Amino acid sequence: MRNRYRQRSWEIRRFSLNNLPIRYKLIVHFMLISILPSIGLGVLTNWTVDRIIERQITNNTLQLIGKVNRSLETYVENLQNMTFFISFNSDVLQFLENNNEAERILSAPSVQTPPRTTTPPDTDHYEIRKFLQGFTTLYSEVAGILIVNSRGEYISNEMYARTSDNLTQEEWYQEAVRNKGIFKILGHPRNRNVTTHVNYKDSEVVSAVRAILDPETQQVKGVVLIDLKLRVIAETAQDVRLGKTGYLTVVDGNGELIYSPPAPYINRIPLERLGQDGSGTYAERVGGRDLQFIYRHSPFTNWTTVGVFSMAESATEMREIRFYVVSFVFIVCLLGMTASFYLAHTISRPIGQLASFMQKAQSGDLTIRHWSDRSDEIGLLGRRFNAMLQQIHRLLSLTELQERQKREAELRSLQAHIKPHFLYNTLDTIHWMARRNGSEDIAEMAESLSKLFRIGLSKGNDIIPLNDEIEHVRSYLHIQHVRYQSKLDYSLHIAPEIRGVYVLKLILQPIVENAIYHGIKERRGPGRVVIEAAEDAGMLVITIRDDGKGIPPDKLARLQKELQSAGTADGREKGSEPAGASNAGEGGQGYGMLNVQARIALTFGPKYGLTIQSEEGRGTVVTVTHPIIRDEQTRWERIES
Repeated sequence: MRNRYRQRSWEIRRFSLNNLPIRYKLIVHFMLISILPSIGLGVLTNWTVDRIIERQITNNTLQLIGKVNRSLETYVENLQNMTFFISFNSDVLQFLENNNEAERILSAPSVQTPPRTTTPPDTDHYEIRKFLQGFTTLYSEVAGILIVNSRGEYISNEMYARTSDNLTQEEWYQEAVRNKGIFKILGHPRNRNVTTHVNYKDSEVVSAVRAILDPETQQVKGVVLIDLKLRVIAETAQDVRLGKTGYLTVVDGNGELIYSPPAPYINRIPLERLGQDGSGTYAERVGGRDLQFIYRHSPFTNWTTVGVFSMAESATEMREIRFYVVSFVFIVCLLGMTASFYLAHTISRPIGQLASFMQKAQSGDLTIRHWSDRSDEIGLLGRRFNAMLQQIHRLLSLTELQERQKREAELRSLQAHIKPHFLYNTLDTIHWMARRNGSEDIAEMAESLSKLFRIGLSKGNDIIPLNDEIEHVRSYLHIQHVRYQSKLDYSLHIAPEIRGVYVLKLILQPIVENAIYHGIKERRGPGRVVIEAAEDAGMLVITIRDDGKGIPPDKLARLQKELQSAGTADGREKGSEPAGASNAGEGGQGYGMLNVQARIALTFGPKYGLTIQSEEGRGTVVTVTHPIIRDEQTRWERIES
């Protein structure tokens, strides 16, 4: 029950939508095809621009990070090259391999004593220090270089040991030994027994080490320690700004910050968030702030440079773009609504006017007309409406005329109804009186005339058997033969297979009458009328031939034209008389044939009817084309249609 109620409700709603005025339908249609695509375009544009800006920010940041990484790799590569140059220096190699205790004693105070030491160095140590000073002078980013041999002795211009503990026990020394001659960045020093004359803080330098190996035994001969000033890293990273407050930070392989600006958003970058692909991006909410992280790893330094910026800054640009998109969509929607109302008004208003005219015409005012100078479909519809009203008015006038003629004909028929019965009853009486008195010729004439009237009545039927029609015209010809004696001769040839068909009554007598009065009578000498009936191409074809006077060409052409228009609406509109009645002054030639043509065409259609051919002085041929009607059912169907 509930489902039926819902279905019924839906049908009612759908029906009400279908019954909406065309104005509202047009407005909805125009809004759907203009506003919805604009909104969809705006949403798609906003989404696309968001993706493009995000991708461009990521790509640009990765490019900047790549440049920073290349700069850092350049600094680290310089440190690596320094360790190679130092490991190949002959004085350094001699220092690392020298087992002379005296030199160890001489060198120890010079390297282990604080800067106030006054012990003069030997020549070899002087050359090493001079060699190292060249690196620090050439590369200002180097904070200090320290060379330590396997016995814990060291040489440096800027760095010294805090205590007398053996430097080979330091973590950085052991890390270099474990790497077996491979250069390695250690990061910030931590709890190291080495300091510099400038007294750099641990957070201000980054250490790198490399062990120098004996090429034959692969034994560690010593270690080179180089401190890189963090300032150069900071300067490189600070030159890159990500938005207003974004920054770059550098993280080593252990997740420790090599560099970060003052007051960073985050103090530690979790290594698990940095993917294994070497570069990428991720977002995280830190301290109530949505942050975007873009990173790129450097395999050479094993450092990862991370760009950190607030998503709110990128959202600022997006808000600006979104503002323009929303403004565009709003303007388009406003224009679309205005255009929708205007177009709906321009289309629905003339339709409403035309509907008003139709309503007046429906109420009976056929004189109303739609006046408009529009050349579109509505204007065409209005002109067709006017033409329809004119046609309706013309048809109503024709119908009224036909009804009036019908009433007049019925009145005349009613007035004359009693006369034919009285006449052929009287003729029957004369026929029997003539036979009783032995006047056979008078009896035959009376009998023929009686048959003529009896078949003419046919009990009120309009369609009669062909035999009755032939008998009717035979009686007429017999009467005329008695009248004209030897001047008129006639013959009838009817195919046996068509004698049982039905035809309109009184279609032959008017044609035969024309043949006698306008053909045979007007010629010199006797004349002959021949009637033939047969079936041809599924139609009944009756031919009436005479060898009379014939018809002049001008009259024949006029008669043929009148035959073509007889039975049509144009022919009936000319007046109450059938076409050709105007020829009565010319002897009435063709008047009966035009009546026959009109009856056949009106009953069976324009494909049936009469055709006439004539040659002056040689006679006339009239052909009647009639449908084959073989039974009663077909007979009445023909009449009703």
